[in-house]
Amino acid sequence: MTAPMTNELPLRERKKLRTRQALIDSALELFGERGFGGVTLDELCDSVEVSKRTFFRYFSSKEDVAMAPTQDLWLAFLAELETREPGGRPVLEMLREALFAALDRVAADGGWTRRVLLSRQLAERTPSMDAHGLHFCHRTSRAALDILHRRLDFAAADVGLRPRLLMDMLVAAFHCGLDAWVPEPGMPVRGELAAHVRDACAALPGSLTLTATLRTG
Repeated sequence: MTAPMTNELPLRERKKLRTRQALIDSALELFGERGFGGVTLDELCDSVEVSKRTFFRYFSSKEDVAMAPTQDLWLAFLAELETREPGGRPVLEMLREALFAALDRVAADGGWTRRVLLSRQLAERTPSMDAHGLHFCHRTSRAALDILHRRLDFAAADVGLRPRLLMDMLVAAFHCGLDAWVPEPGMPVRGELAAHVRDACAALPGSLTLTATLRTG
């Protein structure tokens, strides 16, 4: 949620969002310093001065809080899908437009890009985070397909396989862009992740018709 949108919320909701954000920031810093397994849930809660009961109002596990930055992006994507119109375009273009709108929305918070970077670096050395991410990705893809089928009128032949393949391709393009962005040196700059994801999305049509010849020698 962007800062202007946050400021429009009632005070109670703003406090909840600040608590949630403090848990994410503290978790990523502590996990980065001491490793995912080197920080207990009690220690994380103590660092923000909240109870475990409060923690579980926002997150289901340590993996959940550590993956929150990218999960927030995909939740914003689902919200965007609820309002996007196909307008006679290929559905993939509508999905892509929703993804970039979601990226713009979450990246408006100046700290989001750095949180994503810290989260991805941590996930590379934490197998349980990857497993959690796969589960979240599956649930999000299913939710996106539910929105598409509820809002759009597909031809009978296109109801099942093709929308699912579109979502799978979009998610794959995002991860290709993310993988290209994470190793870049220096502090992350807003917009660079979106640029990598755009490149990956642009490569989708060509990848479907890619040909090659057998190496010789």
